[in-house]
Amino acid sequence: MSVPYAELQVTTYFSFLRGASSPIELFEQAKALGIEALGVCDRNSLAGMVQAHVAAKETGIRLVVGCRLDLANFAPVLVYPTDRAAYGRLCRLLSLGKARAGKGKCHLLWEDLVAWGEGLLVILLPDTADDACALHLRKLKDAFADRAYMALTLRRRPNDQMRLYELAHLAHQARVPAVVTNDVLFHTHDRRILQDVVTCIRNHTTIDEAGFARERHVDRYLKPPAEMARLFSRYPEAIDRTREIVARCRFSLDDLAYQYPDEVSIPGQSPQQALEALTWEGATAAYPEGIPPEVRKTLSHELALIGRMDYAPYFLTVHSIVRHARSQGILCQGRGSAANSAVCYVLGITAIDPARTSLLFERFVSEERREPPDIDVDFEHARREQVIQWIYGHYGRNHAALTAVVTRYRAKGALRDVGKVMGLPEDLIRTLSGQIWGWGRKLDEGALNETGIDLSDRRIRLTLDLARCLIGVPRHLSRKHPAGDAGIFRRRWYCGPAGGLSSARAGVHGCVDWGCH
Repeated sequence: MSVPYAELQVTTYFSFLRGASSPIELFEQAKALGIEALGVCDRNSLAGMVQAHVAAKETGIRLVVGCRLDLANFAPVLVYPTDRAAYGRLCRLLSLGKARAGKGKCHLLWEDLVAWGEGLLVILLPDTADDACALHLRKLKDAFADRAYMALTLRRRPNDQMRLYELAHLAHQARVPAVVTNDVLFHTHDRRILQDVVTCIRNHTTIDEAGFARERHVDRYLKPPAEMARLFSRYPEAIDRTREIVARCRFSLDDLAYQYPDEVSIPGQSPQQALEALTWEGATAAYPEGIPPEVRKTLSHELALIGRMDYAPYFLTVHSIVRHARSQGILCQGRGSAANSAVCYVLGITAIDPARTSLLFERFVSEERREPPDIDVDFEHARREQVIQWIYGHYGRNHAALTAVVTRYRAKGALRDVGKVMGLPEDLIRTLSGQIWGWGRKLDEGALNETGIDLSDRRIRLTLDLARCLIGVPRHLSRKHPAGDAGIFRRRWYCGPAGGLSSARAGVHGCVDWGCH
């Protein structure tokens, strides 16, 4: 008999050295098991939501967008935005915590969650049924009312069933509904060994010395709904409540769209009017003997398309940044597909004269593709920091950010980190990794055999196999370094304050994930 069930506490490998499975692996396994929906709740991060969103679409399994928050003065909680505005508040909450704590950390308080918690469903993650848990339940109920829940999760410790009974009793007393979760870290049981490896990497220890740093039980993988119903047979209402939460969480990443704030130089003008005025002014300066008919026709065509797509504010922002750089004598020039734009040329952003070349604007902005425009501008490296600081000062630090980038394991890094976890000598690790050249993405058995090392040794063989599994796995989240090819400013957008989407005007060329600021 099919049992309706949604797993609401899933950690992907975007929790960075905590989860051991990718979103697509988790969603494919959920489909095979008959799980209706997955709540992806990476720790203090929304970095994996784009991949999870794509995986959900490919598999037909519903994605419930969520996040685990480790609060400094409260028990950990899972939060799920019910709509787009709530997602914006969650992003702002994460930005607040990460700005306080510095790189790779997040410092949030209970008071922060309450302040930004409108529209969020909150599930308390208790450890033991004690007075502290009872206090947390009362505070949760007072702050979030019918949006407050408590998780029932097996820990595979002595007296586990008594612990669940006591937790359910406390939740009933506080009038907080209980909901079942499995606290998933990997999609199938055989991924446990890789999860141990990333745990050791995170804790800077070897597998022989890891001790209780490893997960205490091996069943942190997705289970069939019938098995979850059997394990929690005493709490059928808590199983059914998983679907209730799925129904309440209506938010999807499909609800997000580029939303440009107005940037007008002259009061009383719309962004489109301001852009048209600057364009024709720039065209007159670029062609002092008169604007060629072909160029005038091209400019009119581009401005009309920009107006229909409502992209004028974007062009105004790029023009503002370039204008400031040139006013300070900072060398800069646009490149890439923006070179197909006559508007970009007369605004001084690019250097390709449309009167001398045949441009195809639709390579840059297409009404059919409906993709947001992307203007790359190179700034001279010695003075790039001046531009960055001007952007922060002009737009405010709440509306400017460097682009986030996910750093993933390549072959050499994976081999070195796994080798340390397995306790291999440094000289042996150096010899093995020395056979990998450049940014290699695979281990060459032929090259490794030439080292003379006994590759049949069990520990070495296991090191090589685990290193292969680790290649491509995200290691950490960082900002794109603004140098070389990364010295390219783009207008990026993230979900900011309660009002919805905000501008990340100082985004530097790189990989952007929703909600990672």
